[in-house]
Amino acid sequence: MTENHKQAGKKFEEKTIRTEPIFQGRVISLQVDHVTLPNGETATREVVKHPGAVAVIALLDGKLLVVEQYRKPLEKSQVEIPAGKLDPGEAPLSAAGRELEEETGYRSEELQHVCSYYTSPGFADELIHIYFTDKLVKGQEQLDEDEFLDVEAITLDQAKQYIAEGRISDAKTITAVYAWQQYLQTGRIQP
Repeated sequence: MTENHKQAGKKFEEKTIRTEPIFQGRVISLQVDHVTLPNGETATREVVKHPGAVAVIALLDGKLLVVEQYRKPLEKSQVEIPAGKLDPGEAPLSAAGRELEEETGYRSEELQHVCSYYTSPGFADELIHIYFTDKLVKGQEQLDEDEFLDVEAITLDQAKQYIAEGRISDAKTITAVYAWQQYLQTGRIQP
């Protein structure tokens, strides 16, 4: 990072005066930060803290492995790439391998990092790490006790149809579909 980029990052910095914890859950916590703005005024910011997550673009015989599960916040089922949250102290690469096997029953010793991005930086600190593999071997599915899903291997045309139908509508899976399309065209995986 250049010195100009460092200075630009500080230009709009909001300094935290105090933090009020509001909720501590199993997956997220919510806090209200009281901050001093760059102009000296004060404001509050509602912040969702998240441990981070991983997702895997996994190709099996040229098809994308996806899982369909019910998403309560949306009140409907969604088709998504395998994903899950990081456990405390867990490295993203390890978590990606764990989530892939737990959700799909496949594992891979060759996971390639594609990208990492913040899912909703306006109110949350969740950072998701996306990995890629086309080298899968049969493992063992091990769903969490409160996890119910179906695994499917879909073609690129099916994935695009699912996007058009709204069955795929989350950022990580849409990113995965377009990274996969580029991979098919160029032989390289990129975000």
